[in-house]
Amino acid sequence: MTATTTPETSGGVPAREITISEFGAQKALGILANSGKENAGVRVFIKSGGCSGYQYGMAIDDRELEGDLIVVDRGVKLLVDRMSLPLLRGSEVDFVENMMGGGFTVHNPNATSACGCGSSFRTDGAQSPDGEGSGGCGSH
Repeated sequence: MTATTTPETSGGVPAREITISEFGAQKALGILANSGKENAGVRVFIKSGGCSGYQYGMAIDDRELEGDLIVVDRGVKLLVDRMSLPLLRGSEVDFVENMMGGGFTVHNPNATSACGCGSSFRTDGAQSPDGEGSGGCGSH
C-alpha cells in the first residue's frame, strides 16, 4: 500500500513534504518523457556516505513501493521512501547549470552542514544511519 500526500494547511497555504522548482520540473519532465517508462516519477532518496554523512540520490522509477510518499508537483511525480522522508521533509528538488555542466540538486532545510561538492550533508549533530560518513567527496 502506498501513501499519497494530503497537504496540511498553514494560513490557507498548502504545506508540501517535498517540491520541485519550475526549472527542475521542466528538466525532469523531459527526462521522464524519454525514459520509456510509463507512469514513471523521480525517486528522491537518502543514503549514508559522502564526507558529511548522508548523500542524495535520484532515479527514474515506475514502481510505487509500500510506505512511499507520492507527491505530484508541477506535473512531476516525486517518490520518497519512508526512511528518507524525515531527512527530506520540506526540501525542493532543483536543476542547476554552471560552467561544469548541470544537474539536479536538493535544497534541504534540514541540512545543517554540507560537503563542498554539495552532494552530501549532515543534519544537526546526527550521525549517518550506519555510522559511516568519512568517505570524502570522491566516494560518491
